[in-house]
Amino acid sequence: MKSTLQTKPFKRLLLTACAAAVLGTSLTACFPLLVGGVAGGALVAMDRRTSGAQLEDEGIELRSMARLRDNIGSRARVSVTSYNRQVLLTGEVLNENDKKLVEQVVSRVENVNGVVNELAIIDSPSLVQRSSDVLITGQVKALLIDAKDLYASAFKVVTERGTVYLMGRVTQREADRATEIARGARGVQKVVRILEIISEEEMQRLLPPMVKPAPAPRS
Repeated sequence: MKSTLQTKPFKRLLLTACAAAVLGTSLTACFPLLVGGVAGGALVAMDRRTSGAQLEDEGIELRSMARLRDNIGSRARVSVTSYNRQVLLTGEVLNENDKKLVEQVVSRVENVNGVVNELAIIDSPSLVQRSSDVLITGQVKALLIDAKDLYASAFKVVTERGTVYLMGRVTQREADRATEIARGARGVQKVVRILEIISEEEMQRLLPPMVKPAPAPRS
């Protein structure tokens, strides 16, 4: 595995820049900021979804947000995150009816296999809370990158009101290790796993031939 001595500062700087970019834009949709950017090619190469699944996930997010704008308008703040056709809904709605409506709208989008509805029935969070969530996400991503026994690109990280959601196709060892790391991040209230557990053998098959497997920690 390549030494991370020189790449860590760059990766941290990249994550900080991404966090700043999010703060300057609307948070009504969650899209992978790095894909297509400086690190886009590397992330796509390490992604454990097929290229078709990645495109479908992007399409699911776009179509969901468009349909929610038509059905909900501006009375809710909803983020849609899709990983391998499994959709996570986070944000705030005004009442239970809107919460159910959002789930119904998204569940009818083409290629959606399942919906995890984590919408809260509260007023929209303050800018301070939203800024804190962005910083927590950046911190968790940086910690996953620093971990020598994990592939950070195997995880998608979403934070809402201090709760960190982990999505991805990972082994049980990776799931437990990432959960431990996320719980140790400053400001994290809870960690929720929306993970597809695969075997170690399947994980090895999904890795590109040139990638050296991340070593498991010694007992």
